[in-house]
Formats: sequence, C-alpha cells, structure tokens
Amino acid sequence: MVITYNKAGQSPVGGSKPPAGLTQFSGFAPLASAAKALLRAPFDAMREQYAHAVRAGLSERSLLASAKFERKLGALERATLGPWARRV
Repeated sequence: MVITYNKAGQSPVGGSKPPAGLTQFSGFAPLASAAKALLRAPFDAMREQYAHAVRAGLSERSLLASAKFERKLGALERATLGPWARRV
C-alpha cells in the first residue's frame, strides 16, 4: 500500500490543521503538574506566613519550633491531599 499526499505536511487522516474549535492537547503531565501546584498553594502560603512571623518577631526563632510547625503542617498536607501531597 502506498500513500501519497497532495500537499506537503498533510496527514493521512484529514489535513495538517486541527478541526476548528478543538485545541491541541499534548499530554496529561502539564495538567497534573498545574493541579498539584494549585492544591499545594495554601500550604505554601502557610509556610510563608510562618516565615514572615518569625522574621517580624511574632514567633520564636527556633529550629525546634520550626521543625514542629513543619511536622504538623506536613501531616495536615498529607491528610488533606493524600497521594498528591509532597514526598520528601
């Protein structure tokens, strides 16, 4: 079987352009990455607020306190997001 094309770049299934109104979707990975970033945003905001509070002197500047905060926030993140939570 031999396939010939009338125009350069034309595909055998109906032209080189996608149908009108349909977008090209190149995979699931970018969508999954964006969804994970969106789900993790509140936890990143809490970490940032804690850092600002420490710098402003509202919370103690302590490695133990920071580790305790991160442990609790990490547990909350894992309980909330399940398989989409960060893994360190």
